[in-house]
Amino acid sequence: QVQLVESGGGLVQAGGSLRLSCAASGRAIRSNAMAWFRQDPGKEREFVAAISWKGDITYYADSVKGRFTISGDNAKNTVYLQMNSLKPEDTAVYFCARSTYYSPRSIREFDYWGQGTQVTVSS
Repeated sequence: QVQLVESGGGLVQAGGSLRLSCAASGRAIRSNAMAWFRQDPGKEREFVAAISWKGDITYYADSVKGRFTISGDNAKNTVYLQMNSLKPEDTAVYFCARSTYYSPRSIREFDYWGQGTQVTVSS
């Protein structure tokens, strides 16, 4: 079984930065891509960013493009999300997820999820 654990969340003021980490343990065979999603209470989980290990290709939601950067460290089985120029609307619980697809296109293509880490941006 694959286990994902997020860390790095916290409270910051608008314009600040945070770096989230997601450490994976257990079997990681066929783990071809990892991604970050976020969700506020009462809202649907939304895609934030993803990285495909095949060619280190990255994908970003329009709302975070230019501000967030996703990266990974295969040796440590860890994926990161560098968040700069944070806005109050970025406030949410951020979840890490993995996919067996090298180019996932929907939330249904992710099979393992972390418990989430809270990010709060004050204005």
